Amino acid sequence: MATAPKWGVAETLPLPGKYNAAVRELVATRAAELGLDWRTEVFTRSAELFDADDAAAIERAVLDTGYRFEFSATASLDSEPDKYRRPDAGDAGFVAEAGGVDEALSGRGDNVLTTSGNTTGIVRRISRIEQVMEMLTEGVPENTIAVIDDSGGTLTAPILEGFHGVICLGGTVRSHLGILAREYGVPTLMNCRIDGLDDGDRVELETTAAPPAADAYETGDTGHARIWKLQK
Repeated sequence: MATAPKWGVAETLPLPGKYNAAVRELVATRAAELGLDWRTEVFTRSAELFDADDAAAIERAVLDTGYRFEFSATASLDSEPDKYRRPDAGDAGFVAEAGGVDEALSGRGDNVLTTSGNTTGIVRRISRIEQVMEMLTEGVPENTIAVIDDSGGTLTAPILEGFHGVICLGGTVRSHLGILAREYGVPTLMNCRIDGLDDGDRVELETTAAPPAADAYETGDTGHARIWKLQK
């Protein structure tokens, strides 16, 4: 018999239900094996029912089924697919909003932290879990300037420290990615509009630019840090 949702609605993601069901099943089995009286002994003997090793084992069992944390990593791709079209879908480079870029440049964005010199590197679009897993195993290629969408901070968090720089197609300098970039000292431009860039292009990010003022996103005074495509 199916159990009614705890809060009256079905959970959006499958993970909480799978995890909580596994915990309940394990605790019930252990309680029966130990002859534990839940009403009188649960607080004194709870460590016998469930511990950190059990939590790790359940998490591993869920991941071994092939489940990945895709919802937050791909939320922007699902909600705004046209904004994040990939080159292999027939686009000539990464697509920006029309008219948003100075023709002499390849893009603009908001600088997260000011560096002593501009940042140059090789563009690599990262939008799939398989790419992150490969870089976790093999290492992030040298001088990678990662191009990610505004939920890509979640997707690429495990390898963020290995990037030479980041071009994020959404968010603000106050976004979670901006906070992580400052913490790890990774040159990053947020809220970017780019055009005509492909994997393998060599670019220069104007990370010497000042970060946006506190009211920049309210006034629209953004996009001052520039992105140039360089000759290989």
